[in-house]
Amino acid sequence: MGKSNAVILILFVVLTLAGGSLVGYVSAPGPWYQTLEKPWYNPPNWVFGPVWAVLYVMIGIAGARVFIHDRRGPLPKIWFVQIVLNYLWPLTFFTLQRPDLAIVILGGMLVSIIAFIVLGWRRERPSALMFVPYALWASFAGLLNYAILSLNPA
Repeated sequence: MGKSNAVILILFVVLTLAGGSLVGYVSAPGPWYQTLEKPWYNPPNWVFGPVWAVLYVMIGIAGARVFIHDRRGPLPKIWFVQIVLNYLWPLTFFTLQRPDLAIVILGGMLVSIIAFIVLGWRRERPSALMFVPYALWASFAGLLNYAILSLNPA
């Protein structure tokens, strides 16, 4: 890996982690979330930070790889769409207290994650593979979002 590629990799990982940390800080679950009825399979709050940190590192690495290897292709664009939706979801769910809108955002995020995996499978397989745990976790987040919507009718 050349020096410029190493810089791109570091930038993607640092900026992805920093963005996720900032959004997590701004949209930290507060009293509203604590009062919601949650499904029995909802993990304890402390689980989310470490899981997202690992995922953000993988998302950043995948983003750097597609930027380096397929800069003009569709993958960097799809990567950008998914990260924007990723950052919008907690702001919508926790800050705006709108799980109904958040699930729509999460649906779009899942579509973009799956598109990244499918298109990346031939073009940049390591990046596609790094998105598989992300797709699973985002699917679980969608299940939680749906359950919270169902258990807490407006």
